[in-house]
Amino acid sequence: EEEEEEEEEEEIMEEMCTPSSSSNEPQQPLNGSDGSDGMDEFGCLEVAFLYDAPMREMTVQILQGRNYPAGIGGSQVRLVLLPSKKQRRKTRVRQGSSPQYMESFLLPRVNPEDVNAMGVRMRVYQWSGRMRRERLLGETRVCFDQINLQLETILCLPLQPPPRSSVHDWGTTTSLTRSDSTGSQQSVQSYASPTTPPYGSSMKGGSIAEILIGLAYNGTTGRLSVEIIKGSHFRGGGGSDTKPPDTYVKLTLVDSNGHEMGRSKTGLRRAQPNPLYKETFIFQVALFQLGDVTLFISVYNRRRSAMGKKGREMIGWLCLGLNSSGPEELQHWNDMRSARSPTQVQRWHSLLRP
Repeated sequence: EEEEEEEEEEEIMEEMCTPSSSSNEPQQPLNGSDGSDGMDEFGCLEVAFLYDAPMREMTVQILQGRNYPAGIGGSQVRLVLLPSKKQRRKTRVRQGSSPQYMESFLLPRVNPEDVNAMGVRMRVYQWSGRMRRERLLGETRVCFDQINLQLETILCLPLQPPPRSSVHDWGTTTSLTRSDSTGSQQSVQSYASPTTPPYGSSMKGGSIAEILIGLAYNGTTGRLSVEIIKGSHFRGGGGSDTKPPDTYVKLTLVDSNGHEMGRSKTGLRRAQPNPLYKETFIFQVALFQLGDVTLFISVYNRRRSAMGKKGREMIGWLCLGLNSSGPEELQHWNDMRSARSPTQVQRWHSLLRP
């Protein structure tokens, strides 16, 4: 479970640390060609699809990669069923620039009435093994309404750079806009935390999950202080679970290359839709590095099934710093940088869906 949690975080951070120059490039159309066009830089992935309507199952067979960059070493394919992202699979690590994966994955609960609105995203990771570090090589996506569901379909799909953030992902994340009437610099002593966030905008399924964060930086000591203050409208089960969730917040600081500089997490808050954390975490960041780091914050629901088995699900996430997940997150970071020590700058932020 912890490994799956880290994989989900790593995939989001890989997206956020991808150069934005290619973020607006459209996905190439699916034509079942040999993949020779547009795959020179990243290669392509050969995949077979077979749908069983009576059984409500989609079989995805990862066949092979073609023309990966020279010297790639090992690679692994990870796939996720869209738009829910509840079903994830991954291949074994294979070596070479044209690896033979030859692995089949069965995706259940693909209903005939829903199949045309569903699809898969496949990502190829370069795997370094000993250091347990992966680098995202590229991704490709297939919507099931673009394939022949009556027959087995084999496609060679060009790999492309991923979108910059999941805000552009599959249309499942609503664009969030709101105004911030608070000042850019406020001390902890003069700030009265509201009982509810001032931006409680609503969307399909209820109010948006938000989190109140305080940032402060001491340029003399190089101490970045992050206070997780409280959350609002936290819900489990993708918003469908009426039981108040048991939540905790994870923080990961990475440099401009996505390398981890530090991590921590809050304690568990049980059965609270609006949890109060009031926990402060310190990261050591040199002044010259402050503009080149990204703080990844994710909120998790720790749930227990009827059989007593523990599980975790990400409620939402955001990024502050170099690869901020939105303009308000970037503004918060910049306000912290321009604030006079030891002033803490506090802001409410909407969580993005995983």
